[in-house]
Amino acid sequence: MKLGIVKEIRPDERRVAAAPSTVGKWVKAGWEVVIEAGAGARASYPDALYLAAGATVAATAEEVWAAADVLCKVRPPAELPDGRHEADRAREGQVVISFLYPAQNRELVDRLAARKATVLAMDCIPRISRAQKVDALSSMANISGYRAVVEAAQRFGSFFTGQITAAGKVAPAKVLVIGAGVAGLAALGAAKGLGAIVRAFDVRPSVADQVKSMGAEFLTVEIAESGEGQGGYAKEMSKEFIDAEMALFRKQAAEVNIVITTALIPGKPAPKLWLTDMVEAMKPGSVVVDLAAEAGGNCELTKPGEAVEHAGVTIIGYTDLASRMANVSSELYGTNLWHLLDEMGGAAAWQVSHDNDIVRGALVLDRGQLLWPPPKPAAPPTPAVAPAPPPPVKTEPTKSHGHGHGAPGKPMPAALLLGLLGLFVAGFVGMRYGMSQTDVSASTRALVQHLTVFVLAVFVGWQVVWNVTPALHTPLMSVTNAVSGIIVVGGLLATYSGELTKASAVAIAAVLFATINIAGGFWVTRRMLAMFRK
Repeated sequence: MKLGIVKEIRPDERRVAAAPSTVGKWVKAGWEVVIEAGAGARASYPDALYLAAGATVAATAEEVWAAADVLCKVRPPAELPDGRHEADRAREGQVVISFLYPAQNRELVDRLAARKATVLAMDCIPRISRAQKVDALSSMANISGYRAVVEAAQRFGSFFTGQITAAGKVAPAKVLVIGAGVAGLAALGAAKGLGAIVRAFDVRPSVADQVKSMGAEFLTVEIAESGEGQGGYAKEMSKEFIDAEMALFRKQAAEVNIVITTALIPGKPAPKLWLTDMVEAMKPGSVVVDLAAEAGGNCELTKPGEAVEHAGVTIIGYTDLASRMANVSSELYGTNLWHLLDEMGGAAAWQVSHDNDIVRGALVLDRGQLLWPPPKPAAPPTPAVAPAPPPPVKTEPTKSHGHGHGAPGKPMPAALLLGLLGLFVAGFVGMRYGMSQTDVSASTRALVQHLTVFVLAVFVGWQVVWNVTPALHTPLMSVTNAVSGIIVVGGLLATYSGELTKASAVAIAAVLFATINIAGGFWVTRRMLAMFRK
């Protein structure tokens, strides 16, 4: 199958439907790619790169339209300078993929239907998790939000971040982002990255955590009303909410230096959120960037496609912000197209499936038959009411013990405890009273004393170490190293005589094992500390 890419005819449009990297993937996947000469020139993609990727370069757009089974564009088909229309170049059964906005361009849809073309709108991709890789609106909104901050910085006459210099102190810029969708969050991140104090407002409470996680302040009004709409967009709010919202914006107007508006309602003009009196309340030199300019604008003073000044405040209404970063925009848009064509089977198994939820959502015309808007997805079945669970049985919580197990410790058996205690009492009584009345050598008496201390040390030490929590393992290891050091010193003192006796042999063994324990302790400690180093 042949895939065609034409040059965009709108004067301010620099994007192209695919970058050479995407074309190369299409060629490897079995597509024959035909591209109009100079289609990617304004996006810094010369024809030589497309030729190197395996595409064929056609001299005119007519040749591409005539050859392609699937034709990809960025902007909707539009009227040519000579009075003809791009839509009239479509032929029966040809697939046309581009941004279309069918709700606003019904005449264009009818024109394509008359040509019996199959049309998919990239702006109608359903907002579902599986379709994120095809969501060109989000790709372009992300770029537009970033570029909005760049345009604001170019017009703003000061630093974004605060400065303290020998010449004095400069306060950081204060940025207000209205609408925390994809574009708003991109603008928020870019402004925060430049060091500005960023505030954001959105009628959807669900985005508050996203805003705060990026280091910005989330502004709210006193009225509890959710603005959650379908597909992740906002809905129209009540008059009471709008009044409270306007009061909040008027208060912010006197404080902020840069305002970036991104609010859109699908199928309707952009809501007016930043009014003339708010612009006039801003400090001279402030900037308003209206990302909704193409839909009428969120600012009353916005002129689509232009930057104007009112009361010392610059209002930027550019409609080509994504196009001003044409290189990366073309690459991302081409990637979205790549995934869409892959959903449709690719060159090997091509089909316009009505069963694919992504394809069906974007499908406006199928061989001239109007299929937009798509049917709403069926509601999930109501789950059966489960019987009420029995009341939980209350149990006394057991204390979790340490040593890394996280499970309740097992108490020492009473018989063993009593046996050890009896052994201790018997040994003590025997040493104190029995041995004093019998003829026992001093060495035997010392052995019994040391053995008793050893048994008690084993018992107490086991109880102490076993109940140490994992958080204290490192200091515990340090203590054991210190104890082992004492053993080493004692063992060395026991070998002071220089004669190899049974006692000195035991002392040498004690020094050896204690040294192994010390070395192992330091080695394990070093590994544990290395886990916290970057």
